[in-house]
Amino acid sequence: MNRLLKYSILLFLISFTISAQTIKYPDTRKVDHKDNYHGTIVADPYRWLEDDNSPETKKWIEEQNKITFDYLDKIPYRDRIKDRLTDLWNYEKYSAPYKIGDKYIFSKNDGLQEQSVFYIQKGLSGTPELFLDPNKFSSDGSVSLAGLSFSNDYKFASYMISKGGSDWREIFVMDVDSKKVLNDHIKWSKFSGTSWYEDGFFYSRYDEPKAGDELKQANEFQKLYYHKLGTPQSEDLLILEDNQNPKRLFGSSVTDDERFLIISVMQGSSSYNGIMYKDLVNNGEIKWLFDKFDAEYYVIDNINDKFLVQTDLNAPNRKIVLVDPENPSNEKWVTLIPESKDVMQSISVIGGKIIIAYLKDANSKVSVFDTSGKYLYDVELPTVGSVGGFGGDKEDTETFYTFTSFTYPPTIYKYDVTNNQSELFRKSDVKFEMNDYETKQIFYVSKDGTKVPLFIVHKKGLKLDGSNPTLLYAYGGFNISMQPGFSVARIPLLENGAVYAMACLRGGNEYGEEWHKAGMLEKKQNVFDDFIAAAEWLIKNKYTSPERLAIQGGSNGGLLVGAVINQRPDLFKVAFPQVGVMDMLRFHKFTIGWAWVPEYGTSDNPDHFKFLYDYSPLHNIKPDKNYPATLVTTADHDDRVVPAHSFKYTATLQENNKGINPTLIRIETKVGHGAGTSTSKSIELSADLMAFMFFNMGITPDF
Repeated sequence: MNRLLKYSILLFLISFTISAQTIKYPDTRKVDHKDNYHGTIVADPYRWLEDDNSPETKKWIEEQNKITFDYLDKIPYRDRIKDRLTDLWNYEKYSAPYKIGDKYIFSKNDGLQEQSVFYIQKGLSGTPELFLDPNKFSSDGSVSLAGLSFSNDYKFASYMISKGGSDWREIFVMDVDSKKVLNDHIKWSKFSGTSWYEDGFFYSRYDEPKAGDELKQANEFQKLYYHKLGTPQSEDLLILEDNQNPKRLFGSSVTDDERFLIISVMQGSSSYNGIMYKDLVNNGEIKWLFDKFDAEYYVIDNINDKFLVQTDLNAPNRKIVLVDPENPSNEKWVTLIPESKDVMQSISVIGGKIIIAYLKDANSKVSVFDTSGKYLYDVELPTVGSVGGFGGDKEDTETFYTFTSFTYPPTIYKYDVTNNQSELFRKSDVKFEMNDYETKQIFYVSKDGTKVPLFIVHKKGLKLDGSNPTLLYAYGGFNISMQPGFSVARIPLLENGAVYAMACLRGGNEYGEEWHKAGMLEKKQNVFDDFIAAAEWLIKNKYTSPERLAIQGGSNGGLLVGAVINQRPDLFKVAFPQVGVMDMLRFHKFTIGWAWVPEYGTSDNPDHFKFLYDYSPLHNIKPDKNYPATLVTTADHDDRVVPAHSFKYTATLQENNKGINPTLIRIETKVGHGAGTSTSKSIELSADLMAFMFFNMGITPDF
């Protein structure tokens, strides 16, 4: 008997012995808890799992993790996948340099450092000096840098840290020249940056939460403060609070000339916001610039006593207008750069030019205008993909941007603003031959006839015979666009003949606010229909088959995966709902969940309750369905989407899934919603997902 046949038989036997029929899941206690939603009685038998501090919940987590890791440990090639990922991950990674006075600052990861390190150098040819090493924040890489900002004279830097991936931030200050950390220390900041003004900065924070409830207590009554260097936090000046609207968020910025404080007032995750401002030079009162919350407003900067504003009011793809704060009604606006057929994204005012990154069919396009709004030219990009950067001061004549695509590792370019010339500055040295792979973009038709973009990446020469393992990824919400980008974690998939597909569903920002609105509130089913249609297109066009198709999504994308495997479990072999919003009736009761009500609706509203209940992943699990092999992932420090969502969902799916496929949950420690995750934990998670996918498809990868 040849070696390959022996290995295939061994793999089959291992797969059979650890199927769902033989997995002994923990006994998850059920309670007789019911809620009355506008006359509809809804059972919640696993409500007790919401208490992450209880010994019973901690025991349940321990038992679930043991079963999951016992299962993963039995996959014979799991370690080889991890070794390959580790080898691929081990290359130098740089951020684009950012100019601060006569110096430049940038981050670098030597390859496998848990966190990237920041360096500073004088000029572009100077010798880099260590500036800030987040690896020294903790011994295991669980504390990450979450923000870095410099004073306007570049003498001081404020930096924010996140412990265990939590959204809570602590703020510290250091002297730029001496690298000495000062005594300033700010706690309980969340959803905030630091905006420097004179000898201090503005920031937002909450009152200290109840001990033990830091990761689940609802975040309400955010306040805006000013901290003066050298003083304790207790003496910080309260700038703004709103005792009548507990769910408002305050984001602050200071114009380049330090004349105005700009306050963006947000009501949850809605892109509609208000704007307030304060004349800092004349110590003026805080006044409203826009108070109707009828559109998205972003103050780019001031031009003397007027504001340069980006908005989508009567312009779903956004435009730029000049607004007089003494007469801010939209009838008096001067349109500088009108709305176009492409979606306006980031904006930079630099070197006497306005540089705008647009989104055209989910790909980046960069256009340059003069300060009067006249179009000048486009920046030539290497290929279709995504671009970010173009930061700097108004007076700078050079800047940097990073370009990437699915098979194009992040590459940094220096851009001459005056002459519209790009020059390669630094490329990634990844052990990956991008010319062996191809990317295509197709447009498929969803259930209601809407055309939806789909990116497809695979080895050149792929046979369309329906046998290819395929990973389909999407998000579909919160006005967030899915754009081409490079991921080391995908390389082993592609190397083993897999297809990676990314769908740009409604609910995102690929085609502006109208595309977003078409996938929110009562229209959320459009998002699920778009995703299902993407899967059907891949199957119909022989890229894959239901036995070889895996789906993945995180956060709102986790909700997406949970919803579609309830509606069409027959389409998928493997499902990865990651850090998902799974309980659509109670999401608004934890941490920042209330902020998602503009996107989802709320069960407190009888009309909203009906459509939420109709698709809620937790409440639509049925015992008569054969669910895909499902690996749920969450983390103990996720205070964005609390892990109780995944706990209750997993318990319910384990109870009801009568098919042969496993239902497991992987609960990470000292990790949050995803941001700041250490290198080693990122590699481990990627290896586990890939091993689970291949194993449940009956595929032996070649490593």
